[in-house]
Formats: sequence, C-alpha cells, structure tokens
Amino acid sequence: MTKTYQEVMHQIQSLSREAEQLKRKETQEVVARIKEAIALYNITAVDLGLRSEARAAGSRRTLDDAPIRRSKSKAKVNLVPKYGDAAGNTWVGRGPRPLWLRRALANGKELSDFAI
Repeated sequence: MTKTYQEVMHQIQSLSREAEQLKRKETQEVVARIKEAIALYNITAVDLGLRSEARAAGSRRTLDDAPIRRSKSKAKVNLVPKYGDAAGNTWVGRGPRPLWLRRALANGKELSDFAI
C-alpha cells in the first residue's frame, strides 16, 4: 500500500504529539524520583553544585567575591578629526579608512593632503 505525502505528514504530526506527551509524563516521574532521593539523603543545593557554600551559609558578599562587571560598550571619547576634505568629510585616524579617503588615495592623493 502506497502512502501519500499528506498521510505521512499526518502520521509525523501525530507521533510528535505522542512523543511530547510521553516526554512530559516521564519528566514528571524523573522529577518525583529526584525529589524523593533529595529528601531521603538530605541532599543540598551545595551538594549538587547549584550554590556555593558561602552563599548557602548566608554570608554577605565581600569585595573579593563580588563579580567583576564590565560595561558592554566602550566609553565614548571626544576625538578630534585629524583628516578632512573640501566636502566636509572627516576622519579621526582610527579604525578603517573611510570610503572617501580610500578613493582619494587611490586617485593619487597623499594622506598628508588631508591633514587638518
């Protein structure tokens, strides 16, 4: 018996739903067994590596164990343009050369021609 594409897709969807239901049921059973073992053996979050002993003891953080936080963006520095052209284009001399400058250099100009 030859199956059609639509029949196979319907079967896939049905199996996916069944698999998701089984996964949920098995997960609930696993969690119940874990909770039972935790209670039986008095396992703590520290034992499982989920908390540090210092934090579990309720101690306050000191500067030594506080996380170092760095800004995600670099601080903006007021940079003075070092190069410019008659059209008002400028470049501070950092990072890749802008297109207007690359084109001018390719046409025979010197970088010193654009010094401000």
